[in-house]
Amino acid sequence: MNVLLTSVGRRAYMVKYFKEVLGDNGQVHVCNSDDKTVAFKYADNAVLSPLIYDDGYIDFLLDYCKNNKIDVLISLFDIDLLVLSKNKQEFEKIGTKVIVSDEKVIEICNDKWKTYLFLKEHGFNVPKTYKSLQNAILALDSGQLKYPIIIKPRFGCGSIGMSIAEDEMALLYYYRRNSRVISRSYLKYESSSVDLDEQILYQECLDGQEYGVDIINDLNGNFQNSIIKKKIAMRAGETDIAHIAKNDIIFDETKKLAQKMKHIANMDCDVFLVDGKPYILEMNARFGGGYPFSHLAGCNLPLAIVNWAENMPVEKEILETKKDIMAYKELFIVQA
Repeated sequence: MNVLLTSVGRRAYMVKYFKEVLGDNGQVHVCNSDDKTVAFKYADNAVLSPLIYDDGYIDFLLDYCKNNKIDVLISLFDIDLLVLSKNKQEFEKIGTKVIVSDEKVIEICNDKWKTYLFLKEHGFNVPKTYKSLQNAILALDSGQLKYPIIIKPRFGCGSIGMSIAEDEMALLYYYRRNSRVISRSYLKYESSSVDLDEQILYQECLDGQEYGVDIINDLNGNFQNSIIKKKIAMRAGETDIAHIAKNDIIFDETKKLAQKMKHIANMDCDVFLVDGKPYILEMNARFGGGYPFSHLAGCNLPLAIVNWAENMPVEKEILETKKDIMAYKELFIVQA
């Protein structure tokens, strides 16, 4: 079996995980629009791709998959997911299985306003959220919302533009700054689908313990497991130190979420526990930056994906972890 990881970025560990699974029975290919990534060093084959929103991006991937007999394609980047979800059938025609959830699921995850509406509609606890500066100020003036508040891009990822405003002066400053951040980054592509004054969200700042959860479904959208990680420290929008935890409240809530979303493979989810009540903040329908903690603790989702793609059984133990494990991410230098 040959696997292609698109928009691989800095996630060299994902390359290593899949290489360990495939062994001598396949190859791990990677692509990225910038070849200055350590993941290229570890892959069996690496190729520079067009930008995701380039008109030739999908045709490039289709040609690459066909010429290199790619069996499974997995994206590691939010912006990539929507484009791939819209073209899954084209890949199926050439024998490549795209491990990306359906378009509706991706839209709910990528658009944080749709995330809020979906969660609220289905009875999940969510922080109060507003999609325009005017509405946020009205809520603050009326006492429905109180400082500090979170300000973040509606189509954000990796904590780009995530800010905390303690007063109105900071609120207006971060509004202007985030508007510039969006217009000058890849966030502008999905953000352009909505009006300018609705590209930034204003959210209640919760006081509680944050958890990252890998919510795992099989390739038919059936719930398999939720791996819960207590976040101890963050760096550049990703979990840096985490503790594998057991929490029945969060497990039950994320299982219910998995059954509503019907995503496939992993959905990376942020949950706050406030006075024993779980609040769901965000969902990303892909491998998240916290997955290595789950992998270290015993979960092997890459193996499960390969087995599912080959219509082979996946034993329950493959997706389980040891409990009460603390883990750290480490930075080290690799020669180009």
